[in-house]
Amino acid sequence: MPAKPVLDLNVAERFILRTIDVEEADMDLRETYGIGEVSKIAGVSTRTLRFYEEEGLLKPTRGPNGYRRYTPADIDRLQEILLLRHMGVGTAEIPRALSATEDERRRALAHHLETLKTEHARLEALIRTVETTIAHIEKGTPMSDKAKFEGMKRGLIEDNEHEYGKEVRERWGDAAADEANRKMLNLSEGEFERFQELGRAINEALEAAVTAGADPTGQEGERICSMHREWLGFTWNFYTPEAHRGLAEMYVADERFTAYYDGNVAGCATWLHGAITAHAR
Repeated sequence: MPAKPVLDLNVAERFILRTIDVEEADMDLRETYGIGEVSKIAGVSTRTLRFYEEEGLLKPTRGPNGYRRYTPADIDRLQEILLLRHMGVGTAEIPRALSATEDERRRALAHHLETLKTEHARLEALIRTVETTIAHIEKGTPMSDKAKFEGMKRGLIEDNEHEYGKEVRERWGDAAADEANRKMLNLSEGEFERFQELGRAINEALEAAVTAGADPTGQEGERICSMHREWLGFTWNFYTPEAHRGLAEMYVADERFTAYYDGNVAGCATWLHGAITAHAR
């Protein structure tokens, strides 16, 4: 019997399709499904399904024994919910998104499709860069300066995704994170050099300020905050003082961010947080 595509999302709720035999998940021949079956079909935990029910996003019926039963319509709604989550829509905004008109939903999906295509192109380009680098290492194949430069940018993006991607995407959403990556990839060589130089200058200025006991609310704090805002501008498509201060909160709340700034001189992350809180505008 031919296989059929059914929805599958991992625990991070990333939207992909997989193929399951009809015998395993025949959604045409059965009327309702238990919570365990839906969990298996959708690839999400039963805890997530209960959470969506608590939030009023899913409303399964109850069988004679009191157990939850999900209809094919519930499965369709779950697919939309998970897709919206992958698009960066917060749980509180999902009801409004689900009640949008067909044209509004079509335009939102078309925009998300373009985002996915861009990400697909980025990954393909990264694969080519890695293949070129391997060939350069193993066979001595010449690698152009442009290819090296592109590899540096992609390598930085991959490192950031690996180290901080989960937290960034949870706080600002996939769309904002993907847009920051795209902006980084579009930097010219001169812009990328300025971005790196500015990052080093900020760290050096922070270490000097902390060592000297400078006040982050003073003139030096204002100067470093301004430098940090310029540095953000290379990857941010927008700027608000609130977003800047929110990022500064992560610098002191997440030990990995703190470790980055405190690598040479302890207290730099806290000092930068104080400077941004006082001067972001």
